[in-house]
Amino acid sequence: MAPLVVLDQLVGGSPAAVAFLQLLFPLLLLLLLLRYFAAGGGAGSGARLPPSPPGGLPLIGHAHLVGALPHVSLRRLAARRRGCADLMTVRLGAVPTLVASSARAARAVLRTHDQALASRARSACGDVLTYGPSDVVFAPYGEGWRRSKRLVTTHLLSAGKVQSHRAAREEEVELVINKIRDAAAAAPATVDMSEVLSKFTNDMVCRAVAGRTFRVEGRDRVFRELIDETFAVLGGFNLENLYPGLAKAAGGVLMWPARRRAERLRDRWDELLDKLIDQHTGEVAGHDDAGGDGEPESDFITVLLSVQQEYGLTRDNIKGILGNMFAAGTDTTYLVLEFAMAELMLHPEAMARLQAEVRRSTPRGQKLISEDDLAGMTYLKAVIKETLRLHPPVPLLLPHLSLEDCDDVDGGYTIPAGTAVLVNAWAIGRDPAVWDAAEEFMPERFIRMGDIGGVDFRGMDFQFLPFGSGRRICPGINFALASIEIMLANLVFHFDWELPAGGGGTVDMSEVFGLTLCRKEKLLLNPRPLDG
Repeated sequence: MAPLVVLDQLVGGSPAAVAFLQLLFPLLLLLLLLRYFAAGGGAGSGARLPPSPPGGLPLIGHAHLVGALPHVSLRRLAARRRGCADLMTVRLGAVPTLVASSARAARAVLRTHDQALASRARSACGDVLTYGPSDVVFAPYGEGWRRSKRLVTTHLLSAGKVQSHRAAREEEVELVINKIRDAAAAAPATVDMSEVLSKFTNDMVCRAVAGRTFRVEGRDRVFRELIDETFAVLGGFNLENLYPGLAKAAGGVLMWPARRRAERLRDRWDELLDKLIDQHTGEVAGHDDAGGDGEPESDFITVLLSVQQEYGLTRDNIKGILGNMFAAGTDTTYLVLEFAMAELMLHPEAMARLQAEVRRSTPRGQKLISEDDLAGMTYLKAVIKETLRLHPPVPLLLPHLSLEDCDDVDGGYTIPAGTAVLVNAWAIGRDPAVWDAAEEFMPERFIRMGDIGGVDFRGMDFQFLPFGSGRRICPGINFALASIEIMLANLVFHFDWELPAGGGGTVDMSEVFGLTLCRKEKLLLNPRPLDG
């Protein structure tokens, strides 16, 4: 992305600000250029770095070769030079970046050298939106992060805690099914499944976080807007990502507009989260431990307040963690459901096989599939796995950062301290050296392997990493999977699905890259009730 285009985005299109920054930018660029050549043109210190693809330029590095879909561009760059397919070094602007594009490379980065490469880069906008950072997802590696991770995995997202929200999940699924059934009775019966699934996951997260939905007050839409805006600020490649030294130059003047945008967004989060926390503050008396396994359903805010003293949590810690739960819990789950339905519409034989399994496994006369019914649905689990293989919600995972020089990586390479680390989970999931017909949607591949649990997404099988691995693995796997399984099973149980007339008889699978990978077009489908 051209630097001045990035500047225009940072200032929000203000003509005066753009004019000022366009005058300032060449001077700062000259300073960066002088530093670049003084450092030897960006060359390493003699250490053996992973190979780089051809086409890098001074200052820009390989950034001009990375298009609108960076995960696709980086896979293409890895294939352009022999030896880059596993690990390669690219320079994105002024930032040296290690890219892992194979299962072997991912193992080296996420297991063998996990601790040295487990941190996150700090950014001005990121610090504002994550309260310091005081969260789990973006916090740098250290004791504060370890404390927050332990809290989240023990008290909020453990298997027992996820199970305690079962009744809420089933209620929310029933509401969605009834809503679709009502829509199917109208004419035309086209349903915006993107909106329906996004709202379902948002409502489910609201119930888990705050103990109730906000449909009546309309705050569910406000949360959805805040999540979208937060992802827009934190996602993709911006000036600070590409030129951190330049962004800090002249007192950080280039980051003022972007920081102000982040502060306004944070103020809106504050208004909502502070109100929710205040409402819950008086409700924790008498709760010794609201988050233990086997406990009745207890929302995340109540749990965090009940362990506040035990974990030494500040109010910013609580808000940072809650922001993670809202954003990550809503978007990733919704995207997997939407991509799964889209792929099933493109592959009617897979849809038919899934419907047959689900309907065969559900007792006759039962109005809603419960979580008890899901255990034997192996093809349902295979469909979800295949969707995650082809469409991981975060295709490059979240960037890691090397805390120290890391030697003997994948056969003798050195990764200098301060290097950004990207794991291209999208490319790994489509590696033809590992997967037969790697670009094809074939859920049965997971069943042919002999056991649906044989290749899993919990970080032990490095050819399949939709949730990452190692210290930074996504802690919300159980929460996401529980919502995905029951929602998808009920959608295909209750309805037959058709594409709208005039839509060309296909589904546009074009994607838009950001902090998550989204479908470009809405998924519009016509439901036909099974009993209709």
